[in-house]
Amino acid sequence: MNRYFRLIRIFTGATIAAQLEYRANFVGAVLASLGEVGIALLGISVLFMQPGTSTVGGWTFREALLVTGFFMLTEGFISVFVQPNMSRIAEAVRTGSMDFTLLKPIDAQFNVSTRNLNVLRLPDILIGLGLIAYAAAGLSISPGGVLVAALLYLSALVIVYCIWLALSTTAFWFVKTQNAAELFNGIFGAARFPVTAFPVPVRFLLTFIVPIAFITTVPAQAMTGQLTPALALASPLVAAALFAVTRWFWLKAVGSYTSASS
Repeated sequence: MNRYFRLIRIFTGATIAAQLEYRANFVGAVLASLGEVGIALLGISVLFMQPGTSTVGGWTFREALLVTGFFMLTEGFISVFVQPNMSRIAEAVRTGSMDFTLLKPIDAQFNVSTRNLNVLRLPDILIGLGLIAYAAAGLSISPGGVLVAALLYLSALVIVYCIWLALSTTAFWFVKTQNAAELFNGIFGAARFPVTAFPVPVRFLLTFIVPIAFITTVPAQAMTGQLTPALALASPLVAAALFAVTRWFWLKAVGSYTSASS
């Protein structure tokens, strides 16, 4: 385990050193982050600007803002930790450089999942935390609710990682996976709103087909005391099941890999 922590430290240091060579890019990344949060806030504001609208799907504006905060936080997690690594899997398979990854004396899934970071998108994470803190300041939230929300959000991050890895792993057969990733990004955009704001068929889709609700709505419900015991239990179970399935899928893909030179 210490070996893997040491590798993470080495990978992180190398990535930061490389990206800080282009510090002007940080300005562009900050502007992109501000654009993301602007779009998210505009969308939720439109819902509550309707005359006589004080709640949407049973959520007040401050409560819905919690969901938006978790959405921005997750966007930051994807941009900083997940996408920089997952987007390289297809390229590695196409060019044959995956051979070197599989030959290294460390777990290949760990290697492809931690090798790269995009530290320029850290503002997304800070903005998400800021929105959550601002929204929570105007609500009656207990320390227990915060703790439960934090634990469930860890499950949410596992779910996000597993979905991205599963989509990226299909590159072992189809090589180009960009369209699948874009499709997920399009669906994930719905996570900026509470899932109960959608019609029942859409709620079913976002909960049981593509588990978007567990990523943003469930942690927000935990903080506001609206979470049911069933959903609280379901979130870590879904995360554990997805991780097991994704790990099996990854090993199956690696087992079928024949190298670009074969």
